[in-house]
Amino acid sequence: MTAIAGLTRKQDVVLLVRDADLVCAALRQALAEASPEERPGLERAAALVESTAAATDGQLRARWVRSRLASAGFTGDIGSISAVRALRKAEPGLSLLAVVRLQKDAVAFPE
Repeated sequence: MTAIAGLTRKQDVVLLVRDADLVCAALRQALAEASPEERPGLERAAALVESTAAATDGQLRARWVRSRLASAGFTGDIGSISAVRALRKAEPGLSLLAVVRLQKDAVAFPE
């Protein structure tokens, strides 16, 4: 059985999907139709979504790297070679180039 071209090699690109604007619009619509009892919770949810939507691509990548490293049990320095190894182990489909780029974002945007 042969592999499909392009699916077996390492990936240099990480795609970000941003849909916070859609979620925010849905929350605003729900807020417009909400009863007085529902308003405080919806207002808080809308504020959280808006603050998340304001994050840059680099910040989102940095959060993703930290979450992947945490789920892999890595607790060391994000700027270290050990972090590169841990991220490559957690995400084996990423190339070394992609992992290093992601690591740079994580270092540039500390928590």
